[in-house]
Amino acid sequence: MSCPVCGRDCVEDASKVLAKLPGRFDPCLDCMGLIYDKRIPPPDIDTAEPCPTCGRRFIDEVFAHIYRVMVDEGDLAGTEPLGAVGTPLVNPGFAMRNPPYLPPDSLLLLSRRVGERTARRLVSGVPEVRGVVRTVDGTPGVRDTDSEPLEHTLLAGCDVRADVFQTRAGPIVVYKQQSVLHIEFPRGRNEKILSLERQIGRQHPRTFVDACSGAGTLGLAAALAGVECVIYNDAWYAAAYWTARNIQVNHESLGSGDVKFYRSYDDLRRSPVAREPVPVASAEGARVYQGDLRCLPTVLPPEIDLTALDLFGKEDSARVARIAHAWQTRVGGGIFIP
Repeated sequence: MSCPVCGRDCVEDASKVLAKLPGRFDPCLDCMGLIYDKRIPPPDIDTAEPCPTCGRRFIDEVFAHIYRVMVDEGDLAGTEPLGAVGTPLVNPGFAMRNPPYLPPDSLLLLSRRVGERTARRLVSGVPEVRGVVRTVDGTPGVRDTDSEPLEHTLLAGCDVRADVFQTRAGPIVVYKQQSVLHIEFPRGRNEKILSLERQIGRQHPRTFVDACSGAGTLGLAAALAGVECVIYNDAWYAAAYWTARNIQVNHESLGSGDVKFYRSYDDLRRSPVAREPVPVASAEGARVYQGDLRCLPTVLPPEIDLTALDLFGKEDSARVARIAHAWQTRVGGGIFIP
């Protein structure tokens, strides 16, 4: 599938992603990675080369390589700890027991300190780096349609990557564009998915609304759990687009067939925040909208059994309660806050 960011085939069917997982980040018998202390600068030794046998390199050695490029470009002074480089996100992300040995084109770097020239050097000269994103304070996306959206900046390469989440019914693959969507890296337990599965087990819903879908994780998990009709919605263009793409990515396990897109990535990006619900895509048992959840009831079927309200700013309990009460009044059915 063509990537809307770089035009390459970055997006694959879930079955292909899952088939490549075993051993993806494991060392071969010839790998000899060194563990570095992230609290101090890396040692003053030659940059390690990828393993000549498997082409992988231990993540600490990759970070030391990145550190030295950032020092050379003036982004770091050379006195900062190795951890000051930034946040590594591997592609695909999944729950791992050991630190990874990275193959080429498998690491996205998120950093507050990196400059544009450095980013280009990293993508061209560090084989494991697929993209570099300069971050700002806050979480990418939009809190609500009355607030200003927030985005990080893709400086070089591509920032599209996948995460693999486990559910009781099997794994789901969730792609996201990391400069404009929040980090949701898989762990051994995903409390949101577990909460959803408990609700489905209690209520046996036929219709489910993922009202603030992000990249679609909860809605995909609900569909895989057997919910007949899942409606996804998010006011943020990137969330709505990647939700639709992720239905397409997981179509085999979902049994959803072909996905029909009504809006392209470029169409959505031109209107990044929507209030009235805009149809984005549909498939068997699935509909995707971009819009304010307060306006979504106008396009919903008459009976909704269960809704997930995974809101930004859940620490504002009074706001969450107001939104949940308004939804209950207009839509009905069960509501849970993941």
